[in-house]
Amino acid sequence: MQDRLHILEDLNMLYIRQMALSLEDTELQRKLDHEIRMREGACKLLAACSQREQALEATKSLLVCNSRILNYMGELQRRKEAQVLGKTGRRPSDSGPPAERSPCRGRVCISDLRIPLMWKDTEYFKNKGDLHRWAVFLLLQLGEHIQDTEMILVDRTLTDISFQNSVLFSEAGPDFELRLELYGACMEEEGALVGAPKRLATKLSSSLGRSSGRRVRASLESAGGSGSSPILLPTPTVGGPRYHLLAHTTLTLAAVQDGFRTHDLTLASHEENPAWLPLYGSVCCRLVAQPLCMTQPTATGTLRVQQAGELQDWARVHGVLKGTNLFCYRQPEDLDTGEEPLFTIAINKETRVRAGDLDQAAGRPFTLSISNQYGEDEVTHTLQTESRGALQSWMEALWQLFFDMSQWKQCCDEVMKIETPAPRKPPQVLAKQGSLYHETVLSEPTAPGGPGEGLLLQDNAVSAEIRALLSSYYSDR
Repeated sequence: MQDRLHILEDLNMLYIRQMALSLEDTELQRKLDHEIRMREGACKLLAACSQREQALEATKSLLVCNSRILNYMGELQRRKEAQVLGKTGRRPSDSGPPAERSPCRGRVCISDLRIPLMWKDTEYFKNKGDLHRWAVFLLLQLGEHIQDTEMILVDRTLTDISFQNSVLFSEAGPDFELRLELYGACMEEEGALVGAPKRLATKLSSSLGRSSGRRVRASLESAGGSGSSPILLPTPTVGGPRYHLLAHTTLTLAAVQDGFRTHDLTLASHEENPAWLPLYGSVCCRLVAQPLCMTQPTATGTLRVQQAGELQDWARVHGVLKGTNLFCYRQPEDLDTGEEPLFTIAINKETRVRAGDLDQAAGRPFTLSISNQYGEDEVTHTLQTESRGALQSWMEALWQLFFDMSQWKQCCDEVMKIETPAPRKPPQVLAKQGSLYHETVLSEPTAPGGPGEGLLLQDNAVSAEIRALLSSYYSDR
């Protein structure tokens, strides 16, 4: 992944825009332009960062933008190939003619993401060894859509990595493949001192205790003349922090369930890797899907219905086929006012539908029957339509629904609940999990005209620029 990102940095973005223009695909061109602008903003943000956490957030944004641009480039290549083959009269593949039916689209949502950690007992229970921290986040890809989670800081005080926000993909088919990639970067303890102003390093040295403080202050004073102390060296601006792929997995329709499930992770890192985390090798989440046939009406119209056991009475209703039910209302307005339907006819995978003869006598309009088995009893409803075209439309809608059920499988048993994710907000202050050292706030007023005033003004200016760039980045998301 990193090699691909390095190659991407050398690409000419103008060439990518020209490819989109040649295809006359304004939507793809808009997406590319958006990600290129976001990438430029992330680069500026990375150059303006003065703190490790800010640099990690900016590098994460840059990685996500690069991944999306690479994905759009692949889509451009596929469309360009299809355009060229279309001009020569050939198909882009030898898979044969397309199927007569295609399943409906749907929404896929993943939430409650947790990744267990497996610390050594000496680290977690006995709290021995150096306390290291990692910055981790998830990159999720479904088709040409790529999304990411918030960045989490992890240390040995945590038993698992928990991502609070849910991720929603609005365009998915039943053959979807949702790829999860866990990225991490190690945050060494001494990294908090790298590039810090001397006033901050002095505060830290005074907070370490009498004996330790004397040693740190001595090293600071000796470094004042030579400038050789690594504590006061500025953080390198080239490259910035580097994220490593720690683990990944791919989830399909078989993993969808309206509940919490555990899935295997493929570990992509080893213990010698500086960003290695003691992952347990699994991810827990709730993966749900909502086919459009379960949430939107697929057919509506006027029907006359003869209920089971009533040979003479025909009820004139407004029929609405939605999900696994045919709702029969008195009039179309009842649907808008929230009135309960007169009755409901179940439509499921075991339902049998039979159409009457198209050439029927004038006294008996076009009919179809819907039969359901309840134990040993079979219940049949007979429906009459006003014209042959209406009958064909209802039959087509029913056969399409049966096809969607066969493709989406368990997702059509009942409507799975999906909560719309809240809008992403720029991170204000990253949660510092771990020891009391990370939670200690060091603040000391700087006297006007003092030696630290210039550094303080510079830090405030950089922070203002970072806040503006972050706000622009997340508002466009």
